[in-house]
Amino acid sequence: MSKTPASKTAAPKAPSKVAKATAVGKSADVDAPDSTVSLLDSPVRPSTPTSTSNNSRPAVKTDPKLSSAWKTKPGAELTDAEVLAMPDSEYMNDKQVEFFRAKLTQLKEDILSNAGETTEHLREDTSIVPDPADRATIEEEHALELRTRDRERKLLKKIMQSLQRLESGEYGYCDETGEPIGLGRLIARPTATLSLEAQQRRELKQKMFGD
Repeated sequence: MSKTPASKTAAPKAPSKVAKATAVGKSADVDAPDSTVSLLDSPVRPSTPTSTSNNSRPAVKTDPKLSSAWKTKPGAELTDAEVLAMPDSEYMNDKQVEFFRAKLTQLKEDILSNAGETTEHLREDTSIVPDPADRATIEEEHALELRTRDRERKLLKKIMQSLQRLESGEYGYCDETGEPIGLGRLIARPTATLSLEAQQRRELKQKMFGD
């Protein structure tokens, strides 16, 4: 009979250890989120910037030749990407002026060449075509070509004005605000005389009040 209570009294001691262990485990579990977060965050945070910075470096230095090509190449031989890679402090320097002069001159020569081809086409097609359908087709082609040449004639006038602005030092700056138009816009539209914001304001006024 004495062994039975001894075993009964010994039995509670075992759960007390388990209770202590569980209590310790619970306290560890309570502290675990903070410790695990700090342990997870501390090594991950420095590692991700370093990895992204290492990955971002090649993006910045994708082609170092682009950013320095303008220093060694003539302006007329620069590509669009090389001009766009030039620093903002070099906006409308001698190299860029030479680049846009070559671009505008090439556009002018293309338009004049197209005008000469149109004249030759009109001379070749002056023969009388007996079939009315064929004659109507030829006349429609001539009308379309003449409309295209008329648009190019207006563009040619703008090109000549842009070349004059290059000589006077006004090229590349907005007529309304005097701010830089931007290389991207000038490369896409070499005859631009307004910045994108000024152009949008003008188009909005035209929609509201008409031409």
